[in-house]
Amino acid sequence: MRRIGDLALGIRLSVGGGRSGWVRLALIAVGVGLGVTMLLIAASIPTVLDARDTRDGARSVNTDQELSLGSPSALVQEVRSAYREDPVVGLMVQPEHDGAPLPPGVTQQLAPGDLVVSPALADLLASTDGAALRGRWGDRVVGTIGSDGLTGPEELRFYLGTDQLTVASATRIQSFGGAESLDEGLDPTLLLLVLVGMVVLLLPVAIFVSTAVRFGSESRDRRLAAVRLVGADVGMTRRIAAGETLAGAAGGLVVGTLLFLAIGQLAGYAVPASMSFYPEDLRPVPVLAALTVVLVPVTTVLVTLSALKQVLVEPLGVVRRSGGRRRRFWWRLTFPVAGVALLTPLLGGLDGSLGSQVMVVAGLVLVLAGVALLLPWLVEATVHRLSGGSVAWELAVRRLQLDSGTAVRAVSGIAVSVAGLIAIQGLVGAIGALSAGSQADTSTFQAAVLDIEPDGRSAGTWAAELARAEGVTAVGELTSTWARTEPVGDDEMLVESGTCEVLAQEARLGSCADGDVFVVVPEGATAPAPGSTYLLGPAGSDGGRWTLPASAEVVDPPSGGVNAMGGMPARILVTQGALEGIRLDPESVTAYVALDPAVPDALDHMRTAAAQVDPAAYASPIEQERIASVLGGVRQSLLVGTVALLALIGASMLVNVVEQLRERHRLLAVLVAFGTRRRTLGGSVLFQVAIPVLLGLTLAVATGSGLALALQTAVDAPLTFDWVGVGVTSGAAALVVLLTTAAGLPLLWRLTRPEALRSE
Repeated sequence: MRRIGDLALGIRLSVGGGRSGWVRLALIAVGVGLGVTMLLIAASIPTVLDARDTRDGARSVNTDQELSLGSPSALVQEVRSAYREDPVVGLMVQPEHDGAPLPPGVTQQLAPGDLVVSPALADLLASTDGAALRGRWGDRVVGTIGSDGLTGPEELRFYLGTDQLTVASATRIQSFGGAESLDEGLDPTLLLLVLVGMVVLLLPVAIFVSTAVRFGSESRDRRLAAVRLVGADVGMTRRIAAGETLAGAAGGLVVGTLLFLAIGQLAGYAVPASMSFYPEDLRPVPVLAALTVVLVPVTTVLVTLSALKQVLVEPLGVVRRSGGRRRRFWWRLTFPVAGVALLTPLLGGLDGSLGSQVMVVAGLVLVLAGVALLLPWLVEATVHRLSGGSVAWELAVRRLQLDSGTAVRAVSGIAVSVAGLIAIQGLVGAIGALSAGSQADTSTFQAAVLDIEPDGRSAGTWAAELARAEGVTAVGELTSTWARTEPVGDDEMLVESGTCEVLAQEARLGSCADGDVFVVVPEGATAPAPGSTYLLGPAGSDGGRWTLPASAEVVDPPSGGVNAMGGMPARILVTQGALEGIRLDPESVTAYVALDPAVPDALDHMRTAAAQVDPAAYASPIEQERIASVLGGVRQSLLVGTVALLALIGASMLVNVVEQLRERHRLLAVLVAFGTRRRTLGGSVLFQVAIPVLLGLTLAVATGSGLALALQTAVDAPLTFDWVGVGVTSGAAALVVLLTTAAGLPLLWRLTRPEALRSE
């Protein structure tokens, strides 16, 4: 009971300390609240992803659905497209009965030509930015998709009514949903990015929370000395201090929850379209929310008790135990050294085992924690060697020499954040450089309409329609058919025909002229023997006999695309002159398109022209779209995380500057009373922040670059330094810190007025 009474006394002192006590409590609550907000957002990520997956699963198409006699059905076919960098996904729906199943979010059966779109797609079609998209699937918009049929408010999705589907080209269903997700686990590279991102996001939060708890520690220690004077022992003072901290932590939980609720109303619209979600999706996982509620107060109490070990609170005053004792270097170095040791297995490559994941996370935590531990020693060792300069410089250096801990605590979180962001940017940049080096040739053609099914309109319609699109300068066709060997006829080989420019997209050709034949042999494949005779065309057809000439040149597959991968079979590329008048019966046709770079949205004009011929046509850039899409999503996530961390840095630094000015307002007022210019004091405040920030960013750049090299080695990417990313990240962090510090200077002018000399 006595201990509970001591805690209650601490709470009463924190809320009953007058204006000064309330300000200190508010600063602690805001500082802790910012950290709590970030923790709650992180705890909500699983529920956001689960809600998106649930809605996506409810509208999925199960191709293995068991059909029952007499139940209404519909034919559906998926449509995949894009507008600029954003994916646009739709479904062609052909009801076969009046009661045919409706997709989630759609309330009416669709007649041929009817279009139901998501609100975001409707806004895009109505805007001037959507000019190249209008008319791609018709203009008869009859409704919008409800929220239960979308993964997020910014998703671009549509449903198109049609009467052109057949059982051969579409899927018959009697209900939506039930499709099994192909969850093969994360790729090791993406898993590494996720693990690094989690550490980079959460570790600075812990540092910022521990810094916020120590706001107003000097005035608290003086108050505890007064309590000692009336008979409290050391244990009681510590419990009272813990009670004061609990009050601030409780306020931080309230502030953090309110900020979280406010951010939740806007966050789903602020993130990129591919990551959007509804406000009700942003709900913390109950277990993680409970851990936050418990661990934040416990952590703040432990930080407070640890800080009290550095001071001696006696009835006649407070004695700092750190005077004259320099910080030791050796034990701080053990953390990054141990982290590097745990990360050493990355040099041998990645694997998805749990043990490797634990080692990576532990190693990253230790290395980044080492930045926070080495920075106080580095600042102390540096400022003790500084001397001379202006009055503002001397005031700043002398203050840091006497007590650098307060300034360093605020900067430690910044250094850890920047080091982590540099490591992630280095990894993403290296993966991007690696994929860019393996891209297909785009010097002649920049886009393609893939896997066109041959039908009555394919002969000349595609080339004519695509050529009329704005920004299209040339169209080439690649015709693909199967060839069977004679006399056995069991072995099949793909034969592709086109002009030399088109065939250059399928292989690395040295020289090419009409009449040439090439054999593409990927790694591990066997080249066909020259002189082999083939029956051209699918089984059952008589497309003519053709013999592979002895002059056929063996070539390598292109550097980009699926055909560059090992394990693919050999293929034969023929120019029109080499077919000797044989007319192919194509299995599929690919249209390659050259685009004018001077025409805005030329790619989207081509996509619209292709969709007007066949709504399900898949038109895309030739570059490796999947890799570009994944890297684009990673970069978007990195941008969101960077903005969130910079916002946290700025808010925390502003609160920290305000707290420091409040603690020293009487000293600053005395200096002004003795003739010190306010401009000089303002300069000293900026120098006090700039020196630790400069040292912290230097340490962060070195650590982050080293981590980036280790991560690049793990994914077999080229070892490169992203100097632009390093400069932008560290420069943005420094700018945010200086701007928030400058924002606190008006408070300095107010606190240094003569009224600030009054004391009770």
